Amino acid sequence: QVQLVESGGGLVQAGGSLRLSCAASGRTFNSYAMGWYRQGPGKEREFVATISWSGSSTMYTDSVKGRFTISRDNAKNTLYLQMNSLKPEDTAIYYCNAMAGRYYSGKPGNYWGQGTQVTVSS
Repeated sequence: QVQLVESGGGLVQAGGSLRLSCAASGRTFNSYAMGWYRQGPGKEREFVATISWSGSSTMYTDSVKGRFTISRDNAKNTLYLQMNSLKPEDTAIYYCNAMAGRYYSGKPGNYWGQGTQVTVSS
């Protein structure tokens, strides 16, 4: 079992920045990969970024490359998503996800946080 709690969302103007956090408890945090997903208004949930168990490997969806940075602090059991140069199309509920293995397998794991709203105004 893994419990995930996101924080850090909010309202920001286009071009601004936000940092999301996801606090994890339960299973040993440094034993599995983590990811961020988002669901925009009227859209399906989509993959945003993932990070391996040690933090040595990361992957991003094309639309956020160069603007978002995923990181983790295994000592604090916390996942982060630094979002810069935000655009209105980044508006969504952002969810953290605990994956099944040490690396991203192409699909999310079974554990999700409750989500945090990010709204980017133009």
